[in-house]
Amino acid sequence: MSSLMTTTETKGAADYVLRQAEPGDVAQARSVMLDTVYRDFGHGYLPRWHGDIIDLESSYLAPEDNALFVAVRDGRVVGTAGVRGQTPVSPPHPHEVTRHFEEGRTASLYRVYVRPEHRRRGLAGGLVDACLDFIAGRERYTGVYLHTDARTPGAVEFWSRRGAVLFDERVAVNDMRDGSDEPFETVHFRLRIPR
Repeated sequence: MSSLMTTTETKGAADYVLRQAEPGDVAQARSVMLDTVYRDFGHGYLPRWHGDIIDLESSYLAPEDNALFVAVRDGRVVGTAGVRGQTPVSPPHPHEVTRHFEEGRTASLYRVYVRPEHRRRGLAGGLVDACLDFIAGRERYTGVYLHTDARTPGAVEFWSRRGAVLFDERVAVNDMRDGSDEPFETVHFRLRIPR
């Protein structure tokens, strides 16, 4: 059963519904996600990092402690945010990050994406609040992890309002690099669980 809330409860945006995704939302949610990794990230779909996008059902809908939330306007999914019970591990994540989380008791946020024409209306914040409320309702979770690409405008500031930076790869020496010449722009966070 979907939990429903409108964004009139979230920063006054009208005409949107934020809710837990249903099977009928999967194709449109996948479209939002794929459009984002191609348009905004510039590298496109990478199976190693984006396999959950292709199999949203088993990544988010089927597991009891996982969830996918969507923002819907006029019957179209325009934003997404997912929760997966997944503790970050080293490698690929720095040890400075992984040591903060309890194995098997960590929720990770993924795919917090909003179509460009629907941004700056409180949708990302509302979707993240829905994810954090979901996490707070699960006894399993003691921590929330998320990482973001600092090249995304406003991302570090957005996540800093919801938690603490654990590791900033822009300024830290990262010995676990994959050998590419391109510097990492990843910032790792621990988010607060509402109680």
